[in-house]
Amino acid sequence: MPPLHLRVVWLPDDTVRDLYIDGDRIGFEPVPGAQTVATSGYALPGLVDSHCHIGIRRGPVPIADLDEARSLAYTDRDAGVLAIRDAGSPFDYPELVGEDGIPRLIRAGHHVAASKRYLRGIGIECEPEEAVAELARQAKLGDGWVKLVGDWIDRGQGDLAPSFEPEILTAAIGAAHAVGAKVAVHTFSEEAVACVVQAGADSIEHGTGLSTDLLDLMAAQGTALVPTMINIETFDDIAAGAEAKFPTYADHMRRLKAGFADVVRAAWESGVPIYLGTDAGGGIDHGLAAEEMHLLHSEAGIPVSEVLAAASWDARRWLGLPDDLGDVVVYDSDPRVDLAAVREPALIVLRGKVLHRGALRLA
Repeated sequence: MPPLHLRVVWLPDDTVRDLYIDGDRIGFEPVPGAQTVATSGYALPGLVDSHCHIGIRRGPVPIADLDEARSLAYTDRDAGVLAIRDAGSPFDYPELVGEDGIPRLIRAGHHVAASKRYLRGIGIECEPEEAVAELARQAKLGDGWVKLVGDWIDRGQGDLAPSFEPEILTAAIGAAHAVGAKVAVHTFSEEAVACVVQAGADSIEHGTGLSTDLLDLMAAQGTALVPTMINIETFDDIAAGAEAKFPTYADHMRRLKAGFADVVRAAWESGVPIYLGTDAGGGIDHGLAAEEMHLLHSEAGIPVSEVLAAASWDARRWLGLPDDLGDVVVYDSDPRVDLAAVREPALIVLRGKVLHRGALRLA
């Protein structure tokens, strides 16, 4: 593959730049023999889905094989997502890490959940005395992240409840940190999210129960929020399905959904790092990063420029991806003027290779 040249508006700088991609690295100095592939457009480092599951398909059930994982990853890639933090997978696929054409993968191993308190067949279900050791074990199997299920419906109580006692949640987060892993915690409820924020979780996934009293602490310690607003849109359906057996839970889920946009807005205003995540897999289709971006802007009121950063260059830095990787998505029109532009990538370059060309005017 010859070196590539693009003359575009580089959105991190808001400047017309000549980009040169040589191998898997991008720079601004001319590279001899570079092939010009774009002479117009608005470009940014590849999008990041910071909460995605290419190991899960609709059901939700585990995928069957590597080919299915590839297919789901390609769906996200073709939407401009060139890096994925897989926030828990029941199917191991280390073979795909670094594979040609696959987005850059940061895996969190298997979900660690309480026994009989999570989606069947998706997580590793533990008794309280097993949870700490299991999270530490998963920390050695992923790519620097682990996934802890902090709460779920307790059918005995008929409502959301923490998966484990506070001391277990705290110890599990500490055990993962002790072996060098960061911890992403699923939470819906008020009680669980308060516990895991205070325990130093690295990211809160969903976070519908967040109190504004927690936001200053999150901002101070750098705890990120990945709100997955497209997932929260399904809460009314979840509530409707649970109404007959668990009316308290159903009402709780509706209330959490109703106030969530305000929670996300307050988190952003408090300086909490916010990143894009779709929760693709299971109940959410893959390839919907653009729709999540629209919700962050239209529902939570986050400015478009900040949404683009949360979906691209800020998220890549958060996940430890170097700034000079050869990943670029180009749009024909300016997404800052009309965010609908992100629904139709005109040019996708992953690891220095052109994978998609749309209607962009090319040399």
